[in-house]
Amino acid sequence: MTEPQRSKPFLYVVVCGAGVAGDVGKLLTAAQERSWEVGVVATPQGLPFLDTHAVEAQTGFPIRSAWRSPSDARSFPPADAIAVAPATFNTVNKWAAGFADNLALGILCEAAGMGIPTAALPYVNTALAAHPAYRRSLAELREMGVSLGSYEPHRPKAGGGADRFHWEEAIQLLEPHMRNQDA
Repeated sequence: MTEPQRSKPFLYVVVCGAGVAGDVGKLLTAAQERSWEVGVVATPQGLPFLDTHAVEAQTGFPIRSAWRSPSDARSFPPADAIAVAPATFNTVNKWAAGFADNLALGILCEAAGMGIPTAALPYVNTALAAHPAYRRSLAELREMGVSLGSYEPHRPKAGGGADRFHWEEAIQLLEPHMRNQDA
């Protein structure tokens, strides 16, 4: 079966479990304002942070969080780009190490091999950011071609920084890649 023709690029937004995840609508709006269609893939830990009804109403697609059965239809078209926001310590490290133990990580691990432009907006505290595995993982993701956001880690136990988390940066990081695909 062939994929239906689409006039708009399709963005997968991978959402991880962090306090700012409930504001993902800001990223969805930024993408839609640039004429992108959007579908949300939540990690199992990210799903409880989302207002499922609001996200699905905004995107027109169900949130995906679990593997589909072979007999189930695909709920999204193929990704033209992927934004991971917020990208947590756990997801960054597992992704860089090649773990695909949930749907979101499976999609991310395949993305580099499929040439799908990917941007990640890490959201961690300073204690986690200081961990050597995290620094190595960020370097590995850069080597894989992932564009990383500029968010500065917040203090531990502060749950802070939501006001400094710039959702639109994911779109800014991906737009040059999308222009290249149009050429």
